[in-house]
Amino acid sequence: MKDLLYVWYNEMKTVFHDKGVIIFVLFVPLCYPLLYAYVYNNEVVRQVPAVVVDDCNSHLSREFIRKVDGTPDVFIARRCHSMAEAQEAVRRQEAYGIIRIPDNFDRRLQEGEQVRVGLYCDMAVMLNYKAMLLACTDVSLDMNNDIKAERIGESTRRDDEITKMPILYEQHAIFNPQSGFASFLIPPILMLIIQQTLLLGIGMRMGSTREEYSGCVIPFDRHYKRVMPIVGGKGLFYLMLYFVMAIYMFTFVNHSFRLPTLGNYGTLVAFIIPYILSCTFFAITLSSFIYRREDCILIFVFMSVPMVFLSGISWPSSAMPLFWKYFSYIFPSSLGMNIYPRIMTMGCSIHDVRSLYIGLWCQVFGYFTTACLVYLKHIKKMTRLTSV
Repeated sequence: MKDLLYVWYNEMKTVFHDKGVIIFVLFVPLCYPLLYAYVYNNEVVRQVPAVVVDDCNSHLSREFIRKVDGTPDVFIARRCHSMAEAQEAVRRQEAYGIIRIPDNFDRRLQEGEQVRVGLYCDMAVMLNYKAMLLACTDVSLDMNNDIKAERIGESTRRDDEITKMPILYEQHAIFNPQSGFASFLIPPILMLIIQQTLLLGIGMRMGSTREEYSGCVIPFDRHYKRVMPIVGGKGLFYLMLYFVMAIYMFTFVNHSFRLPTLGNYGTLVAFIIPYILSCTFFAITLSSFIYRREDCILIFVFMSVPMVFLSGISWPSSAMPLFWKYFSYIFPSSLGMNIYPRIMTMGCSIHDVRSLYIGLWCQVFGYFTTACLVYLKHIKKMTRLTSV
């Protein structure tokens, strides 16, 4: 116990005296959640500029344009006389899409035939494409209902309502009321920040120790002669530090930016303790391959984007090849980025995510073992160096 407390205190003292490590384990977890949440605070994209090429110029075509312009997602920036003029407007980024109404729009509708409205989008920003597609789709469905009601002939208002919508439905977004990007993205990104900053902080510490002690990742000290106190002391320090960071993310960040918060503190604590421990031991294991403190920045920062894809939040894990699906379970972030949003935004209990939770504890014991093997190897190395 004395050695464990000494390692804990020495780790705390060393970390808080290293400006580079302080940036990654303190400044980044405090500031990055605010930065990400602020950037995506608007939740959804509104008033995406679009241009119109109306080759028909009829009452119905003008009504279609007016209804699209009336939606909250799109506004008509200008009307163009040709597709070449519209493409030039998109090229100059005056608009992000083109709505083209064919010259036979009114005639085909009057004759009871189908007609197509062209939508051409700049796919560089998917949210702009989504906004324009939904706006045009909703307007076309609404006009379809009006046209069907008109063709019935003489009927009551109630008959028209039934004709337009035979089956009445209501839509309520339960876990993401705004259907917004921040409520979807920020919770898993918070868990990724915890893993990546631990990788960078611990990697930089171990790289510095290697440079100072002839390639050894532990100092030449009598308190660093047993594995369990070393791993336990380091794990305890980072657990205490990042537990505070997790509470800060769960309370201040979520409430400041009005993100959905249905989880409770008991479930959060039950999840965050094994998650921080697994990230810590995982970072110790990977950092054993770091020989200079700068190497971790080159290696671990590069891992951030692949971690997002492997987690299954940007592309569903059910659609991933089995190899990559099981490969993702190597990383604590893959489990944490799926457990935390379910706890926070859906109000799930530990029992609801028990399979992922069991996998998280398996990672804790697995990476604890590998971390012990790392330090056992270097204890033997330190013994040989000191004896010489």
